[in-house]
Amino acid sequence: MRFLDLALIAAYLIGITWFGARFRHSQKSLRDYFLGGRNAPWWAIAFSIVSAETSTLTVIGTPALAFKGNFGFLQVVLGYLLARIVISVVFLPHYFRGDLFTAYELMERRFGMRLRRLTAGLFLVLRALAEGVRVFAISIVVSIVLRLDPFWAIVVIVALTLFYTFEGGMTAVIWTDVIQMSLYVCGAVVSLFTILHKLPHGWAQVYAMASQADKFRVFDFSFSPTLVWLSQPYTFWAGVLGGCFLCTASHGTEQLMVQRLLAAHDLKASRKALLGSWVVVAVLFALFLTIGTILWALYRANHWQVPAKVDRIYPQFIWDNLPVGIAGLVMAAILAAAMSNLSAALNSLSSTTVMDFYRRSWPGKLEAHYLSVARFATLGWGVALLAIGVLAQRVDSVLEAGLGIAAILYGGLLGVFLLGLLWKQVSESAAMSGMAAGILGNLFVRFATPIAFTWYVLIGTSITIAVSLAASLARGEFRQRA
Repeated sequence: MRFLDLALIAAYLIGITWFGARFRHSQKSLRDYFLGGRNAPWWAIAFSIVSAETSTLTVIGTPALAFKGNFGFLQVVLGYLLARIVISVVFLPHYFRGDLFTAYELMERRFGMRLRRLTAGLFLVLRALAEGVRVFAISIVVSIVLRLDPFWAIVVIVALTLFYTFEGGMTAVIWTDVIQMSLYVCGAVVSLFTILHKLPHGWAQVYAMASQADKFRVFDFSFSPTLVWLSQPYTFWAGVLGGCFLCTASHGTEQLMVQRLLAAHDLKASRKALLGSWVVVAVLFALFLTIGTILWALYRANHWQVPAKVDRIYPQFIWDNLPVGIAGLVMAAILAAAMSNLSAALNSLSSTTVMDFYRRSWPGKLEAHYLSVARFATLGWGVALLAIGVLAQRVDSVLEAGLGIAAILYGGLLGVFLLGLLWKQVSESAAMSGMAAGILGNLFVRFATPIAFTWYVLIGTSITIAVSLAASLARGEFRQRA
């Protein structure tokens, strides 16, 4: 145990928990607790979006992707840009008409209460499962540093994050995100140059080895009308089309992201936050892929044995090989990413539980009552995520597992949102039928075909829209928006 490293990590954990909890006194209403009073600047919201989008799965999983493969994951990032443009033009204007707290209030406005509760319930399931995988990813880091059993590693981080999220609400989430985002970007840059320094010829050696092995390859334009082709997750077509649908669903329909967009002062600020976040995301993914490639070159040059779980390679290498002090800084940075995403998930799960279910079922209570319920909903979801994280220890790739879980359900969500925004006469019953078909179709694709997860959202969305429109046409309801 290196006491300086452990002291840095402990100082970070205590400091960020204290900082987040300080926002308790500004939480006077549900608007404060769930939307931060809509007072945060757009650039802070942009950093918060990136923090939610690039969790511990990114920090741990992205270097592993480059270690095993190449830079093909950047093709998905191109799809993320296209998605942000779609959301800015199609989704955001509707979210800023009225006083919305959650994405699913839009579904009630367009279809009715049943579909609002169905989409909100689907989000709760989706986010709980996906966040459970991320919680397990946290345990990988903490167990390496503290030599703890993964269960107790999960308990430590969940408890600390839960405390300041319980106290400070969305304001605490956004501003701790800004700090944590800055910390883990700095940690990644420091680790890159430190690892690079361990190679005798530095970047020239990495570039020569990686170029020869085609590790810097980004684009794969291969195409064939077969399931074998569709099983490749990182082709240009899967990246741009699949990445666009995946990001449109996650940022346009899931409360985790929509809540941040609604926290902006107005539509213009929300658009700036969303589009600005892409630049940071693109740089981050390129940075972590570069780290993975440098690690590959280092392992190959020294003929080191690769760990059985490649997801462990980056945090394990940092802790075992980086100088005292730097290792603690980088590990604190990885924990920053973990706590940032977890706090956002807790607040979004709480907001959906209270706004889409509890307050609709028990209206007319005092604001203080709903605020109290919101805090206890946060506590309840913290316990639930801890349990799911313990059960998620069998996954192979934490990054692809987290994205895969979400992608199965995103298709149905995105499909009904597009139906609500683009077609006037599709009924609630038709939309619910299409949504069920989209989710069932994706489950079939996931468990009965070799198709890669990057295609799930596109497939599920297409099935949802097609079945809904067919049902509306059969009932004489169909009329496309002029």
